[in-house]
Amino acid sequence: MSNSSTDPHAPQAASGWQTIRRVAPYLWPEGETWVKRRVVMSLLFLLAAKVISVSTPFLYKEAVDALAGDAPGVATFLALGAVGLTVAYGLARLGGVLFGELRDAVFVRVGQRAMRKLALETFEHIHRLSMRYHITRRTGGLSRVIERGVKGVDFLLRFLLLSIGPLILELTMVAVIFAVVFGWTYSAVVVTTVALYVLFTFRVTEWRVQIRREMNDQDTDANQKAIDSLLNYETVKYFGAEGWEAARYDRAMQRYEVAAVRTGLSLSFLNAGQAFIITTGLVIVMVMAAFGVEAKTLTVGDFVMVNAYMIQITMPLGFLGTVYREIRQSLVDMGEMFGLLSQPAEIVDRPDAAELKVAGGAIVFDDVRFAYEPSRPILKGISLEVGAGQRVALVGHSGSGKSTIGRLLFRFYDVTGGAIRIDGQDLREVTQESLHRAIGVVPQDTVLFNDTVYYNIAYGRPGATREEVEAAARAAKIHDFILSLPEGYETTVGERGLKLSGGEKQRVGIARTLLKDPPILVLDEATSALDTQTERDIQESLREMGQGRTVVTIAHRLSTIADSDLIVVMEEGRILERGTHEALLEAGGRYAAMWARQSAEEEEALAAE
Repeated sequence: MSNSSTDPHAPQAASGWQTIRRVAPYLWPEGETWVKRRVVMSLLFLLAAKVISVSTPFLYKEAVDALAGDAPGVATFLALGAVGLTVAYGLARLGGVLFGELRDAVFVRVGQRAMRKLALETFEHIHRLSMRYHITRRTGGLSRVIERGVKGVDFLLRFLLLSIGPLILELTMVAVIFAVVFGWTYSAVVVTTVALYVLFTFRVTEWRVQIRREMNDQDTDANQKAIDSLLNYETVKYFGAEGWEAARYDRAMQRYEVAAVRTGLSLSFLNAGQAFIITTGLVIVMVMAAFGVEAKTLTVGDFVMVNAYMIQITMPLGFLGTVYREIRQSLVDMGEMFGLLSQPAEIVDRPDAAELKVAGGAIVFDDVRFAYEPSRPILKGISLEVGAGQRVALVGHSGSGKSTIGRLLFRFYDVTGGAIRIDGQDLREVTQESLHRAIGVVPQDTVLFNDTVYYNIAYGRPGATREEVEAAARAAKIHDFILSLPEGYETTVGERGLKLSGGEKQRVGIARTLLKDPPILVLDEATSALDTQTERDIQESLREMGQGRTVVTIAHRLSTIADSDLIVVMEEGRILERGTHEALLEAGGRYAAMWARQSAEEEEALAAE
């Protein structure tokens, strides 16, 4: 299921027709009668609006003829004078607008529903994508792809149902009327004008789409750089790199500016060409009608009607240019989003996957092998048994593979060889949801949501009561601190928890995991980023937290794991030593050397204070 060959920065975009096929079912979804009913009503209102729109110039013609004293036509049949025909003309124009607005009002829920459904589908899919994808993703660029794609949904649905089809219908009706009332030459000029206009619009727009795609890429890049810089605000300040970041952002915006200028210039060319074609067609037909009036074969009303029809088709043709430009852009934007949706999830449940049933929480690593890239193996045959309720520590230098074991246990990745079992159940044969429910993780740097303290603790179990949340905070020894805050549990922690200290964030993370109440606990260097005194305080909370649970600790500071039931020393993806703290010291191997070095460093640090 690996997709390592696909560049996560640039997922393969869906083609225009693929995108239309993906969106079309939202117009006629199975089992949702109300959507179908609204679509049908929109079409009926649309048809009524077009019929009225095409008949309106006839009333205009009759009113002009009545005023000019020409031979009466419909006016005689309707027994309407010039004033009555003028009123009828006004009512017809108003009716056409009202039916058009009713069409939009009825359809709006269909479009908004589709936007919500697709946004949710994309959001859920992104969360299903692998850790491999997310550690290389561009957060700003990803958000822009989703934002632009979702916004294009409603517009594209309107295009499919309410724009192109009705436009073709209206142009066909006008061409037929011209052929019947004025002759085929008039109709030929109209058809030729429309054909040239459409051809020019489509050709130029296709060229502009390439320019617009480049502009989008530069916009995405600039936005990503801005978000990346703001997320790393502290680092920027530490290194006094504000000027560097501003210059970096400005270079990205400069590339965007160049692409945006090209986009604007190409739009001007398109608009000028469209105006030339449509105006030429209008003048030709009007000159023909003028000759007809002079020859007494047409009335002044006919001349006015020809003009009215040409103006009338000019409006939807102008609309076609705008629609086609926006549709092509929507197809590009949505194609990127559907390309993202086509990214396969690396880790998926098997069709027959069962719920993980944790009896005691015993973990077995059976000859586990793993590589992020085939050419660089990380784990080279790890075999380890963690008894139910045991506290096992993994230690070793950076790059030894200890953190990778934690990721494999949570099944962020699948092993490339061997197996990992919990109470005899292979992780690949159980559902990810049940596995994640059974494991609690306290990472080195607890990341909090930009919400309240209460929200962040309750995140461990959203259905928990207020009393349970506060009990978890007490167990993590942070309840009193929270009450001392200006707004107590309703205090906002800031983006990524920046308003709290490292120790406070860790305690919130511990409370969150305690509330989750998992039978298996992974402590991934949970205190290595803290000062010595805060670390000792947190360690006490972690020890209490581990009571009655199977605990796997990934540690850098050996003093924090000396009381573990089993200590495993790793090096270059293999287990070098294993045993209790005392046994490993007696063995005088790698662990003993690490212990001696760290003890000396701690003594030097204390002496320097």
